Amino acid sequence: MTTVATPRTASPTGAPARPRTALDWRIRFGVLSLVWGFSFLLIKVGTDGYAPFQVTFGRLLFGTAVLVAAMAVKRERLPRGARTWGHLTVAALLLNALPFSLFAYSELTIPSTLAGICNATSPLWGMALSLVALSEDRPTRRRVAGLGIGFLGVLTVLGVWQGFHGLDATGTAMALLASLSYPVGWIYVRRTLAGTGASHLSMTGAQLLLATVQLAVVTPLFTSLPSRFPVVPLLAIVALGALGTGFAIFLQYGIVAEVGPTTAQMVTYFIPVIATAAGVAILGESLAWSTPVGAVIVLAGAALTQAKPRR
Repeated sequence: MTTVATPRTASPTGAPARPRTALDWRIRFGVLSLVWGFSFLLIKVGTDGYAPFQVTFGRLLFGTAVLVAAMAVKRERLPRGARTWGHLTVAALLLNALPFSLFAYSELTIPSTLAGICNATSPLWGMALSLVALSEDRPTRRRVAGLGIGFLGVLTVLGVWQGFHGLDATGTAMALLASLSYPVGWIYVRRTLAGTGASHLSMTGAQLLLATVQLAVVTPLFTSLPSRFPVVPLLAIVALGALGTGFAIFLQYGIVAEVGPTTAQMVTYFIPVIATAAGVAILGESLAWSTPVGAVIVLAGAALTQAKPRR
């Protein structure tokens, strides 16, 4: 569940790589995969007690708190300039407020396993969009083949030969739109925020802060104050924000700085596996044969779209 723009560039700000930490990056990579994989389960639990916009607002609020605390420890300031903040406002909508809300609404009617698999289509959408929007991303036979294979996998997950029987079309469409929103945001950031001079942590903290403000405005308009506050869903929202958003983004920031964005982006391929396992084992969600088979095809296609052309 990528929430910051890091495709093929370590940071839209061009910040210098930070030094290696004591904990090996592979361990941190595994932790990041687990945290983001379990995020879809936490969304499902959160929406059992609260409205989707409330889940998203709480997620962003606690995630922002973690990043603000990290910025305070590192003594980093928020970025400056009206132009930068204007572009960050759009990035916050495309990379956080919109996809987080869409996933929360989608899980009212679809299993968390399906939402996690839909999230894995982001590289496919990104490849398709970059062919049009980014002149430096030249199409290759391998990438085009990956695009076709990936969307064949999507059709397999959806059970197209059954006429999408038993599938909630609205919820699935919301999850796919959420996955599409990420690469749209990545492309926007690459075009507008490259070379700002601010650190990646500072830019991401500002981005989450703006997304929190956006949900603070929207949530009261479409939801009413809960009459009760069930504890388990509330704890799920706190974990989703503090761990699945704030801590995960900070962890991703360090991995990208140490081993580069291409390796760090591989986390996308582990998320649906963990989300599926968590949904089935903990929530007892049913799993048709077409779901894991289609997920494997999606991941194979996504991997091909990320393959670099031979020099």
